[in-house]
Amino acid sequence: MPLVSNSKLPAFDRIKEEGGTVLPGDEALHQDIRELHIGLLNMMPDAALTATERQFYRLVGESNQIAQFYMHPFTLKELTRGPEGQAHVAQYYESFEQIKESGLDALIITGANVTQPDLALEAFWQPLIEVIDWAYDNVTSTLCSCLATHAVLQFRYGQKRRHLGFKRWGVYSHRVLDPLHPLTQGVNTRFDVPHSRFNDVSRAQFEAAGLHVLAASAEAGVHLAVSEDLFRLVFFQGHPEYDTISLFKEYKREVTRYAEGARADYPPFPEHYFTRRIQAILDEHQERVITALRDGAPVPELPEALIRPSLDNTWHDTAEAVINNWMGKVYQITNQDRRRPFMDGVDPDDPLELRRGP
Repeated sequence: MPLVSNSKLPAFDRIKEEGGTVLPGDEALHQDIRELHIGLLNMMPDAALTATERQFYRLVGESNQIAQFYMHPFTLKELTRGPEGQAHVAQYYESFEQIKESGLDALIITGANVTQPDLALEAFWQPLIEVIDWAYDNVTSTLCSCLATHAVLQFRYGQKRRHLGFKRWGVYSHRVLDPLHPLTQGVNTRFDVPHSRFNDVSRAQFEAAGLHVLAASAEAGVHLAVSEDLFRLVFFQGHPEYDTISLFKEYKREVTRYAEGARADYPPFPEHYFTRRIQAILDEHQERVITALRDGAPVPELPEALIRPSLDNTWHDTAEAVINNWMGKVYQITNQDRRRPFMDGVDPDDPLELRRGP
């Protein structure tokens, strides 16, 4: 049901413009509907900060559970931000201390840009562990996306991610491996998910950690997995929250880096994303870029007007279904007093009880 605009975060206005349901805070107070409070630990860099807010807010708001969704964004002060990003965080985000004081029903942790060969060397490593450890004991379920998944696999399960030697980049077909799990019930048995990463945690590593893999791709590996109790930790390795144009924007950024001399090779296409027609347009654009650089002429702009209308989104409906199942399970088993221990009234060591709910 509806997102509640419990702050002046611009993402709410953008979601309303896109046709999403956003309930004003004063109206929400007069509705006799149960609240769910969802934290968003947004670790993305400034360029992707607001888009990531909107993408995850939209997925939560599209869940059809009978609840009001209050979103609580926060970040880590150890992450490097420019003046604009700092101002955005200062105006719209809560502190981790506030989050701990008020409590959460569920938590989403985004990916992040990394600068070190080992995640344990990143400045955000210890603060991230503090958040995840707190959530493990105090939040019904935590959903880890991409980098956050890799971090949890390393510090909690001793499974380090491995560099692929290339960028896994595109939209890949996945199969559901356990259609009876609460998160995959009613989900298409085969579905697409975008991936964009240089590192991977293999299925063998997930299983060696005692984790339950729910969906995987022959090309892209594991996308969806859960902790040994089947719910407390949820792992995404792909990016089902991506907008239709997200991979195109990444491609455009890489073309710009090539034109500016920041990368030596012209970027390849994201796999299984562009149609043959779009590829032909972009091949022609590549020739024009290379010619302009050779001749010292201005680099032409990407012909976006010819490309955007032909981009397909083949993953969002399944992303909605998985998040809907996740929110539904949180709704069933969380305690309305979020300061109480994990899943009050449910034995987390009993997988069958987790599947049924109280």
